[in-house]
Order: sequence, then C-alpha cells, then structure tokens
Amino acid sequence: MTFIEEKRCKFWGKNPILKGLRIAGMVVFGIIAAAIFALVFGYFVMLLWNWLMPLLFGLTVITYWQAFGILILAKLIFGAVGRGGRPHGHGHWKKWGLYDEWNMKNGPGRWKYHHDFWRDEGKEAFDNYIKKRESEVNMSEDEQKIDSN
Repeated sequence: MTFIEEKRCKFWGKNPILKGLRIAGMVVFGIIAAAIFALVFGYFVMLLWNWLMPLLFGLTVITYWQAFGILILAKLIFGAVGRGGRPHGHGHWKKWGLYDEWNMKNGPGRWKYHHDFWRDEGKEAFDNYIKKRESEVNMSEDEQKIDSN
C-alpha cells in the first residue's frame, strides 16, 4: 500500500463523522444513480417495444411512461419468482450448510488480519508459490518429454 493510500485509510477510519458523511454520500449517490439507470432503461424498453412488438405481434406503439410502467410491473411480477431479493453470495453456502462449517473452522474475525498479512508476508509468499508451481510444471513437462521418447 502506498503512503497516500495508508494515510487515506487512517483518515477515514478514525473520524466517525467523516465516515458517516462518506456513507451518507454513497447512499445518496447510489439512489441518484439507480434513478438515472431506471429512467434510461425505461427509454430503451420503449425503443425496443416500439421497434419489435408492432411488427411481430401487431401491438400498438407505447410512450415512455408506459414503458416505465411495464418495467415496474415486470419487477413486481417476476422479482419475487427469482432469488426473492436475497443476495446471491452466501445464500447458496447456507443452503447446503457449508457457510457455517467454514465459519466454525476459519472464523469471520480472521479476515481483519488479511491486509496486514498481505503487506508483511503476502508478496514473498506469493512469489514462492509461483516459483514452486513453475518448477512443478517444468518437471511435468520434462517427464512428458521423457515418456514420449
């Protein structure tokens, strides 16, 4: 980590007011970005509908707000059919009981040391691993050459 990145992490991590403002700013930005995305997506739905549906099925041309309403209706109808609003990440692990087993072995608290480990030992350990893998690959290639002769 560079000096500037380290100072930025310390600055944002220690002051709870600045951290709260940063989180609030990200929430506001996320809401605005989602609204813009929905408006633009509604426009593309309108364009696609007006291009395909009248020709294929003889349906009428729709306005922008009708396309936007179709998007909302589709979300209401089909949104609950899929994952049910759950995040896709850990649900699969919990379904099979693997997430709890992994947490009992490794503990979620161990991840707080990941950054320190990578800074202190990670690069060297990774370089050693790459050297070991390359030597294994080279050895297996040599064995294949010997077997083919």
